[in-house]
Amino acid sequence: MKKLGPVLTAALLLATAACGNGAASGNTDPAKKTIRLAYQAFPSGDLIVKNQGLLEKALPGYQITWTKFDSGASINTAFVAKSIDIAAIGSSPVARGLSAPLNIPYQVAFVLDVAGDNEALVARNGSGVTDVAGLRGKKIGTPFASTAHYSLLAALDKAGVKESEVTIVDLEPQDILAAWTRGDLDAAYSWLPSLDELKKTGKVLITSRQLATAGKPTLDLGVVSTPFAEAHPEAVDAWRKVEAQALDLIASGPATAAKAVGQELNLSPEEAQKQLSQGVFLKPADLATDEWLGTEAKVGKLADNLVSAAEFLKGQQKIDAVPDLATVQKAIYVKGLPGVLG
Repeated sequence: MKKLGPVLTAALLLATAACGNGAASGNTDPAKKTIRLAYQAFPSGDLIVKNQGLLEKALPGYQITWTKFDSGASINTAFVAKSIDIAAIGSSPVARGLSAPLNIPYQVAFVLDVAGDNEALVARNGSGVTDVAGLRGKKIGTPFASTAHYSLLAALDKAGVKESEVTIVDLEPQDILAAWTRGDLDAAYSWLPSLDELKKTGKVLITSRQLATAGKPTLDLGVVSTPFAEAHPEAVDAWRKVEAQALDLIASGPATAAKAVGQELNLSPEEAQKQLSQGVFLKPADLATDEWLGTEAKVGKLADNLVSAAEFLKGQQKIDAVPDLATVQKAIYVKGLPGVLG
């Protein structure tokens, strides 16, 4: 769902070097029928697509690979290295990716979910923290450059707490759990499934659903490399159709959806269904409305949302510059909408 300052340049150089076997050349040859997908382990229709092999069935002539990533920051690094084509990634890292210094050539082509109670800020029992303002002087874990990091900064800002008044530690969800168990953290902002573990020994201070109503929404998005979309538009269409199919299944067949998601997350169907219920999943037709992606005739307000996120990140000195609205609108992939969504 869900990193980049002085470590950015080094990380990108390492990623590019790691792809020196040819992966860094990208996937822009129309005759090269391969798709490299990046996924994250959070409850979503994307996991249903993977689990049921929906894309493989839709594109039998393509060689399709799925690679797990722990955060949007590492996915951005992979896009820079041209080692992936399509990814599930949070809106905050996308806002970073579209901004300087990254300026990644990718486009938002799908909304996987709108963050609800599936992302939250939790204070550990025994920390003495009962509200966000009480975090002053405390240590908080979150994955940097993720939607959770963005929401944490928004929550602190809303409570009048300066970032300099807390210690924020960059940890992936599984590392948060380990540090939490050791008592090294006072609080953490994370997402499911690790969030459920945190809540067993902690108190929820604020959720992403609450922050959304306060004007700081976060989303999980489906993003496609622009060169790949230009070379393989039919593959992008097929991918959007199966993602839409997964959204329909979450709404109409929750038990089947939960079984697939549970298998991917090593959860029981009951646990997976509970976690899915904490997210907000759109109807496929909603994606082509003015509120979200929009259409070729008029790009939707998702572009405004990403600009707003970039402005907030610039104010927090997390990016160098905010892209203008026209630039971000070009980064919304609306080709064929709404028809392709069925």
